[in-house]
Order: sequence, then C-alpha cells, then structure tokens
Amino acid sequence: MKDIVIIGAGGFGREVAWLIEDINKVNDDWNILGFVDDNKEIHGTEMNGYKVLGDIEWLKTQELNVVCAIGDPITKKRTIERLNGSNNTFPVLIHPSVIHSDRVTFGEGSIICAANIITTDIKIGNHVIINLDCTIGHDAALGDYTTVLPSVNVSGFVVTDESVSVGTGSAIIQGVKIGKNTVVGAGSVVVKDLPDNCTAVGAPAKPIKFSN
Repeated sequence: MKDIVIIGAGGFGREVAWLIEDINKVNDDWNILGFVDDNKEIHGTEMNGYKVLGDIEWLKTQELNVVCAIGDPITKKRTIERLNGSNNTFPVLIHPSVIHSDRVTFGEGSIICAANIITTDIKIGNHVIINLDCTIGHDAALGDYTTVLPSVNVSGFVVTDESVSVGTGSAIIQGVKIGKNTVVGAGSVVVKDLPDNCTAVGAPAKPIKFSN
C-alpha cells in the first residue's frame, strides 16, 4: 500500500477519504495518512478517523502521494501551485463504480467520484474533479482544475478552459466552449459558448456578472 494525504479536511475531503476506502475494497492500494489543512485550529484533531497532520507548508517538506480535495477551482489551482518544487506526486483516483472507455486520458491529481459515465475520446486535465453521478460525452475536453459538481450532463465535443466550475444539475449541449475561470450556476442549461471570468445562470445560461 502507498501512503496518501488529502488536502482539505472539509466535507469533500471526507468524501474523498470514502472514495479511497472504496478503492481499497477492490485493491489495497492506499494507506490514508490523514488530511492537510491550513486551518491550524483543527491540526491534531481527527476527521472520520483520520488525523489532520498539518498545513501546506508542512506538506512542502514531505515526499508523498497527494490529492487535492478542494472544490473551488481557483483555490485548488493556487493550492497546487504552492506545492511547485516539492517532491510530492499527484495520483489519479477513480471510484470503482465509474464506467469509462479505454479512450479516456486522465491528468494527474484528478478525482472521479462514484457513479460517473465517461464515454470515449475524452481528455480530462490535471486536478479535475468530477463529482457524483455525471455523464461526460464523446470528444469532450475538461481543462486543468475544472470542477464538475454532482449530476451534471456534459455533451459531446464540449470544451472547458482552465478552472471552470460547473454547478450541480447543469447540462451543457454539444460543442459548447466555456472560458477560463467561469462559473456555471446550478441547474443551468448551457446552449452557447461562455466567455472567460463570468458567472452564468439560467436556461439558457447567460452571464450575469464578470470577475477579474
């Protein structure tokens, strides 16, 4: 078994611990050492039986397998960048229930949660999260740090740029491109391309605000 730590001791971090436990029911791959979190108030405490070991500065000094369980793409990217130059590695974690073809590429550090269907000729970038119960259609490409929240349907040839967040229950029709740092609100239906740095909501989804 290989040692692994989880960045983020919140709700999704605990869900990722469960994902790893389910992987271990099939193959004894991982020994969960615990969580890493910058909230010093919880250092030394336990979450679901796993200790909170320290913060990102502590993790920089280690040589471990690491998975980043932070849902917000911007925060996730900044956290991973803080570990640049460290000797840590970022494995891909795929729940045993996931259905995917052999024509899917998964970038380092990606987390694929339970009950997802990922079809064929798909590129998943680095540190992508696909949460529970999503479908990803043929020839889609999800950019680095993208987060797809539960029950999202991504159609064929969809492209997300870096650090996109796709809200729970959303649907994206075929061939749409979504710009970097863009947030798709929960329950939205994306039928046209979306620009960078916007928040888009509704059916059809329309930008309602922009950020830097």
